[in-house]
Amino acid sequence: MTSPVRDNPALESLRDIDLPPTDVLLREDVKRLGALVGEILAEQVSPAFLAEVEALRIAAIRRREAGAPIGELSRRLDGLSLDQAELLVRAFGSYFQAVNLAERVHRIRRRRDYQRLGDAPQPGGLEDSLQQLREAGVDASTVAAMLQRLRIEPVFTAHPTEAVRRALLEKESEVVRCLVEDIDRGLTPQERRADVERMRLALTASWQTDETPPEKPSVADEFEHVAFYLSDVLYRVLPVFHEVFEDALEKVYGREVPALPPVLGFGSWVGGDMDGNPNVGAATIEATLSGQRALVLANYRRDLARLGELLSQSRGRVGVSPELLRRSDEYARRLPRAAEKLKARHADMPYRRFASLVSARLAATAQDKREGYEDAGQFIADLRLVEDSLAANRGEHAGGFAARRLRRRAEAFGFHLATLDLRQESTRHDAALAALLDDADFPNRAWQDRAQRLRDLIAGTDPASTPSAVDALSVMDVFRSVSDGLARYGSRAFGPYIISMSRSAADALAVLALARTAGCLDGRGAVPLDVAPLFETVDDLQAAADTLRSLFADPVYREHLRERGDRQVVMLGYSDSAKDGGLVASRWALQQTQVQLTALAAEAGVRIAFFHGRGGSLSRGGGKTERAVIAAPRGSVDGNLRLTEQGEVIHRKYGIRALALRNLEQMTGAVLRASLRPRPPEPREAKWREMAADIAAAARAHYRGLVYDTPGFVDYFRAATPIDVIERLRIGSRPSKRGNAGGVSSLRAIPWVFAWSQNRCGLTAWLGVGTGLAHGIATYGHEAVADMARDWPFFGTLVDDVEMVLAKSDLGIFERYSRLAGDAHAVFYPGIAAEFERTQQAILALKGNDSLLAGDFRLRQSIRLRNPYVDPISLLQVDLLARWRAADRPEDALFHALVTTVNGISAGVQNTG
Repeated sequence: MTSPVRDNPALESLRDIDLPPTDVLLREDVKRLGALVGEILAEQVSPAFLAEVEALRIAAIRRREAGAPIGELSRRLDGLSLDQAELLVRAFGSYFQAVNLAERVHRIRRRRDYQRLGDAPQPGGLEDSLQQLREAGVDASTVAAMLQRLRIEPVFTAHPTEAVRRALLEKESEVVRCLVEDIDRGLTPQERRADVERMRLALTASWQTDETPPEKPSVADEFEHVAFYLSDVLYRVLPVFHEVFEDALEKVYGREVPALPPVLGFGSWVGGDMDGNPNVGAATIEATLSGQRALVLANYRRDLARLGELLSQSRGRVGVSPELLRRSDEYARRLPRAAEKLKARHADMPYRRFASLVSARLAATAQDKREGYEDAGQFIADLRLVEDSLAANRGEHAGGFAARRLRRRAEAFGFHLATLDLRQESTRHDAALAALLDDADFPNRAWQDRAQRLRDLIAGTDPASTPSAVDALSVMDVFRSVSDGLARYGSRAFGPYIISMSRSAADALAVLALARTAGCLDGRGAVPLDVAPLFETVDDLQAAADTLRSLFADPVYREHLRERGDRQVVMLGYSDSAKDGGLVASRWALQQTQVQLTALAAEAGVRIAFFHGRGGSLSRGGGKTERAVIAAPRGSVDGNLRLTEQGEVIHRKYGIRALALRNLEQMTGAVLRASLRPRPPEPREAKWREMAADIAAAARAHYRGLVYDTPGFVDYFRAATPIDVIERLRIGSRPSKRGNAGGVSSLRAIPWVFAWSQNRCGLTAWLGVGTGLAHGIATYGHEAVADMARDWPFFGTLVDDVEMVLAKSDLGIFERYSRLAGDAHAVFYPGIAAEFERTQQAILALKGNDSLLAGDFRLRQSIRLRNPYVDPISLLQVDLLARWRAADRPEDALFHALVTTVNGISAGVQNTG
C-alpha cells in the first residue's frame, strides 16, 4: 500500500524548510511526524480529505511566500459544512501539534549536544552563569553567601488559559518519549518501527478524542491538572537540578563552595485563589492541602520502597550506625503492625527494615494517626540518618546517591508539595469588616479612618460583633481554615495572602484584623501569614511607594513585619496594568515601582521580595524569564525570584522533564547574575529614564484614547474578536469578569488578551507603542532612542518583545475579523492598522533592519513553519463566527466547531492569554 503523503512530491518539497546544519534532525522529525499525521488523516477520514488539506496548505503558503491574494485562500473555505470545517481545523491542528513536539524535542537534542561536546557550557545554564560570575571577579565566598538566601519559586495558577485537556497532553507525552528515544538516531530499524507504531497509536487516539471536556472544570479538576506537573515532573527533576548545580559549582569554583542548600520551592493558586471565583473558599483550601499531602506522601513511599530494594546490606558485611539501629527498634515498638509484616529473611538487612518502618510511619501520617510524623523535619532527619550511616560505612556508592535524592525531595516538597497562596479582592475584606464593625459605610470611608478602626479592632479596643452576612462568614471561615491548615500541614503549607486591588495601607491592615478576629494566630500571638499587596493598574503601581511607606510607618504593621523576619512580599500585576495603560506604560510603571520600593525597603530596614504576576502572553508579562530578570532594576532581585506560571506556559516549560530542568537552570542562573553582578552604573541611564517616561506617557495616551475613551470601541471589540466564544469556553472554574459590569474595565486580562491573539491582531501588546516610539524619536532624535534600545536591557527587551508579537500578527487576516463589526470596521480598522504600521516601522528603524526578526533566525523560521497551518483556521473561524452570530449564538454543533478553531489557533500562535 502506498502512502498518500510520501507519494506527494509537492508536499515533501514544501516541508523541506531551510534550516541550519544544527537543525537537520529537527527537519527530519517534522517531516516524519507530518507524514504520520497525513497517513492518519487518510485512514481516519479519507485520501480525498487529505488531498484537500494539502491543497489548502499550499494555497496558504502561496499567500505567504508568493503574495497571492488572501481571497484565493478564503474562497476555498467559505460555506463549508460544519463537519468539514471542524475536520479541517483539527487536521491543521494535528500538523502543528507535530511541529510543536518536534521543536521541544530538538531543544533537548541541542542541550545534549552541548553536554556531549563539552567545549563550552550551554548559554544561560548554571555553569555558564557561574563562569561569567567568576570572570567578573565574584569569589567563592560571595557565591556561598548568596546561596544561603537564594530562592527560586515558580507558582502555578489555575487561570483558564490552557486550551488542551489532560488526556491529550498525556498522548503528547507518549510521542515525546518516542522521539527522545531516537533523538540521535541510535535505534535499530526494528526499534524505530515499534516507536512509529506507538506514535501512531497516540496520535490516532488523539484524533478520536474531543478537544474540550463536556463540562466546565471544577477546582478539583484544576488541582489534578497542576498536580501532574508538581508530583510527576518536578518531583523527579528536583534532585537532578541540585546535582547539575553542584557539578557546575565544583567545575567553576572547585570545592571552595560548601554544600548546596535547598534553593527551589514551588507554589500553587489552585484552591486558594478566591479573587472573583465563588467556587474557592475554606472547603477548597482544605481539599487542596489534603490532596497535595496525599500525593507527596505517596511519592515518598514509592521512593522508600525502591530505596529498600537497593539497600540490601547485611550487618555481617558492613557496619550500621547505632543511632539508625536504635531508631529502627523504636519505630518497631511504635508501629507493631508494621513490624509484624517485616519478613524474617530480611532481619539482617537494617536499611531495608528501616525503610519499611519509615514508610509505615508516613502511612500513619497520611491517616493523621498519632504514630505519624509531626512534621517533615522529622522525616528528613530519618533520611539523613540513612545517608550518614552509609557515608560512615563505605556505602556512599551503595545507596547514598538514592538516599540523597529522596532527602532533596523531602527538603523541597515537605509534607505540603507546594505552598498554597491565598488571594482575595480588597473589597471582599471591606464588606466583611463592615459586618464585623456593624458599620455599613466602612468601605466608603477614607483609608486613614479605616486604618484607625482596624488598629482598634486588632488591639481589641473596638470589639467585633458576630456577623450574620454570608460574605463575612465565608471570609472568616477562610482564616479559620488557615489556622487549622497550619496546625495540620505545617508552616510551609501556605504562601502569602495576596490582596488584589490594593490601594492603601488599610487593605493590608484589614487582613491582619480579619485573621486576628478569626483566631488565626501562632503561638506568639502573631498572624502567621505574609501579607502581600498586589498592585495591578498603572495608577496603583505609581501609588505603591506611598502605600508601603505608610505601612512601614504603622506600628501595628511594623510589629507584624518583625514577626515575619522583616521581609515584605509585594506582588506586581503585569496583566491588569497592561490592560489599563498599554504595554509601554505597564512596563515602565513596573520598572519604576521596583526601583522605588527597593530603595524604600532599604531605608526602612526591610528586605523586599517581589512576586511577579506574569501571564503567558507578552502583554501579560510573558516572554523569556531570563531576559526579564537581567533587565530588572539593580538590587531588586537580591537572590529571589517568585513568579506565576499560567495556562499553556506550564505545559511548554514543565511538560517534559529535560525542558523543566533547563527552564529552572535558566531562571536560577539569571537570578545569580542579576544579584551578584548587576549591571554597572550607566551614566546615560538618568536621561534614558526621562526619555522612557515620556515615551510611556505618549503610548499610554494613545492606548487609552482608543480602548477607554473612544465611543463604540467596546462594541467593536466584541464584534471583531471571538470574545463571545471565549466567555463560554469550559477551560476554567472562574468567571471571565469581575462582577456584572460591562466594558473592558470589568473584563479580566486573560480573555481580553486571548481575544486579540485569536484574531491575529495582537493589539494588546503593541497598541500605543508606535506612537510612543515616534514621539521619542521626534523629541530626542533617532540615534538617542536607538542607543537606548541597544544598550539599556530594560528598553531593549521591550523592543524585542514587541517585535516578536508583530511578527506573529497578521493584519490581512485581522481585517477579515474587523469586517464582522459592520460599519464600525471603517471607523476603527484604519487607525489600528496605521498604529501597527507605525510600530513596525519604528522598530525596524531602531534596529536598522529591513524585516522583523532579522536577528532571530530560529524564531522566524518557527513562525513561518506554523503560519500555513494557522491561517486557514483563522479564516474558518471568521466564517463560523458570522454564521453563529447570525443564528443568535446557539450552543450547538456550530459552537462546537468554533471551539475547535479556538483550540487550533491557540496551539498555532502559542499564546492564549
